Amino acid sequence: MTTMTRPVALPPGPTAPRAVQGAYALTQPLRGMRRLRARYGDAFTVNVPIFGNAVVISDPAEIKQLFTSGPELVDNLEVNLGRVLGPRSMFALSGDEHKRQRKLLVPPFHGKRLAAYERIVEEETVRELATWPEGTPFATLPSMMRITLNAILRAVFGAEGAEFAELRELLPPFVTLGSRLAVLPITKRGSFNPWRRFEKMRREYDAIVDRLIAKASPDGDDVLAMMLQSRYDDGSGLSREEISDQLLTLLTAGHETTATTLAWAVERLRRHPALLAELETGDSKLLDATILEVQRTRPVIDLTARQVKQDGFELGRWTLPKGYAVLVSIALIHDDDAVFPQAAKFDPHRFAGARPDLYQWIPFGGGTRRCLGAAFATMEMSVVLRTLLRDFTLVPTTEAGERWHSRGVAYAPAKGGRAVVRRRSTGGDS
Repeated sequence: MTTMTRPVALPPGPTAPRAVQGAYALTQPLRGMRRLRARYGDAFTVNVPIFGNAVVISDPAEIKQLFTSGPELVDNLEVNLGRVLGPRSMFALSGDEHKRQRKLLVPPFHGKRLAAYERIVEEETVRELATWPEGTPFATLPSMMRITLNAILRAVFGAEGAEFAELRELLPPFVTLGSRLAVLPITKRGSFNPWRRFEKMRREYDAIVDRLIAKASPDGDDVLAMMLQSRYDDGSGLSREEISDQLLTLLTAGHETTATTLAWAVERLRRHPALLAELETGDSKLLDATILEVQRTRPVIDLTARQVKQDGFELGRWTLPKGYAVLVSIALIHDDDAVFPQAAKFDPHRFAGARPDLYQWIPFGGGTRRCLGAAFATMEMSVVLRTLLRDFTLVPTTEAGERWHSRGVAYAPAKGGRAVVRRRSTGGDS
C-alpha cells in the first residue's frame, strides 16, 4: 500500500537565477528579507547558494510546527557550520547522534555550574573595564570580544597557561575567517584559497587542544574535565575528535555572538536615557528584560534552519519536497507588529514580569537545536552589563542608531557600539 501525500505547494518568490539571488542575499541580507516579505508575504521561496532551494518563514504557528517536528521529518542542513567547526560539532550532527552528544554537553552550562562561572565573568569584565578611557568616544565591541573570549576560555579550560595565551591569539582571526567562509559559496579546491589558511589555523588549534587534553586533571571542574569524565549510555567516552570539534563550537559560538549583543546593548542604552536611569538603580528584573529586548530588536544571527527529510512535509499552508531547506528569519518575526505590538519601538518593559514565548522570541534558535549555551550567554550578558552600570556612567547620545554591519555569520553595530563613559565615584570620594 502506498502513502498518498499532498502535491507540492510552495509560497511565491523571486524567479531570478540562483547566482543573482545569492548576490542579492549577500549584499542586502536584512533589507532584502524585509523587501521580500513586503512583496510576497510572511513566507516566500528562494534559491540561493549554500542553501539551494529554500522556503523562508516568519509565521509563529509555522515556526512552532517546524521546531516541534521530529528529525525524521526535518533535521540538520546537509551543508552546515560543520564546514568550519568540524564534522563532530553539534552544528554538524543529526538525529540520534546529535541527541546523544547534546545530552553529554548540557550539564556544564546549566544549574549550579552557572553560579561558578559568574565570578569568572565579573573578574574578566572588571579587568577589561579598567582600560576604558573616560570622556572619549570608543568602540566597545573589541572589549566585549576580549571579555567573552577570556571568560569562555577560563570556563572551558580552567586556569590560565601557555595554551590559554596561544588560543587567545589564535581564536579571534580564526573565528573571523570562519564566519566569512561559512556564508560564502567558496569550495576548498585550489592552492590560493582562504580555506588553506583556515585549515592551517585549525591544525594549530588541534595541536593546542591535544596538549590541553594530555594535561587535563581527571577530577577538575572545568568544561574540558567534565567532557573527559562524561560517558555515553554504553559507557564509552568522547573521542579526541569529538572533544576538539565540540570545544571549538563552544569557544567560537560562545564568545562572538554574546560580545556582539553586548555591543548592541551599549548602543541601545545610550539612546534611551530614561531606561538608563532606571537601570542605574540596580533593577535586576529590568536589566533581564533589557537583554531580552536587545536580542529581539538587534538579533545578531538572522537565520535558523532545517532541511526537509521526507517528501510531502506539510508545514502550515505549504507542502514541501524532500531536500528543501526551511529558513526561519529571526529578524522578520521579531519585527512583526502582530507578534510584538509596536515592534519597531525599543521597549524592555514589554518583557517586564513575563518570559518570552520561545517560538516567537528566537535569538537562540529553537527546538532540539536551540543554542546549547543560551543559559551561559544570558548569565554572561547580565553580569557584564550589571558590572558596567555599577562602575561606569554611560553618557547618553542623540546620534542616530548605528547601522547593521555583517561580520559574516553575525550582525554587529557598524561603529562597534560606540560609548562615552565616566567612572563612578567610590564610597570615599566627595
